[in-house]
Amino acid sequence: MSNISRFERSAATSEPKLVKYSLVLISLSFFGFFLLLPLISVFVEALKKGFDVYLAAITEPDAVSAIKLTLIAAIISVPLNLVFGVAAAWAITKFDFKGKHLLITLIDLPFSVSPVIAGLIYVLVFGAQGWLGPWLESENIKIIFAIPGIVLATIFVTFPFVARELIPLMEAQGREEEEAATVLGGNGWQTFFKVTLPNIKWGLLYGVILCNARAMGEFGAVSVVSGHIRGYTNTIPLHVEILYNEYNFAASFAVASILALLALLTLAIKTYVEWRLRAETHAEPLIEGQK
Repeated sequence: MSNISRFERSAATSEPKLVKYSLVLISLSFFGFFLLLPLISVFVEALKKGFDVYLAAITEPDAVSAIKLTLIAAIISVPLNLVFGVAAAWAITKFDFKGKHLLITLIDLPFSVSPVIAGLIYVLVFGAQGWLGPWLESENIKIIFAIPGIVLATIFVTFPFVARELIPLMEAQGREEEEAATVLGGNGWQTFFKVTLPNIKWGLLYGVILCNARAMGEFGAVSVVSGHIRGYTNTIPLHVEILYNEYNFAASFAVASILALLALLTLAIKTYVEWRLRAETHAEPLIEGQK
């Protein structure tokens, strides 16, 4: 019967070769035209006037400032979102409490709100004419058109990534191992570090990678709160826009190539993490079957 069922499944999912090759051709064409070709053109345009021009574009003070600010925003926002994501996922999957579904809904809020709207929200709250603007000005605290505003906007648009990656993974794992650890006398921290964390480490790393990629490439929310102050509040995407609007195409593509390289590096790490996550997921049923 198992052979018949396998044959029936194979027959049900098989398609004519023409359909199969057509789908593959369409997929490769879209990949080449909309992804690969633009990526190649970035590096071609960046190096079009020679390596010296390229090197000068990415080492001039405004570009260096944009790179530093992008890294600062990522270095601050990613760890904070890591803590929030783990705490939220642990609370949602391991405990039952009032407002659980509301918390899940709020986690998805940045996915449904335009980044530009998110930036405007911070301007309305912390801007000079905003709710807290007069008090902040009296205390000489600057958030909008300064680094704190950029960090806040980056945190807002990136905070769902870690939690959304961990929640389904931790739900699939269930609560049995944590409950067993508690019965054996483990406290909350021991249970987390010795039971929960080893089970979610690759999913956690995957969420951090996605969060970091979004943090470095964010444009909309950061653009609203930054004020586009050259050499001070411009991140890499904003600096690319300014150079392009000034018709300095070689420099704009040179700086854009840094983001492209970071994206390729992120993709490579993401692929490795996905492979390790799949390998561990497939290995667990096999080990349980052997037991």
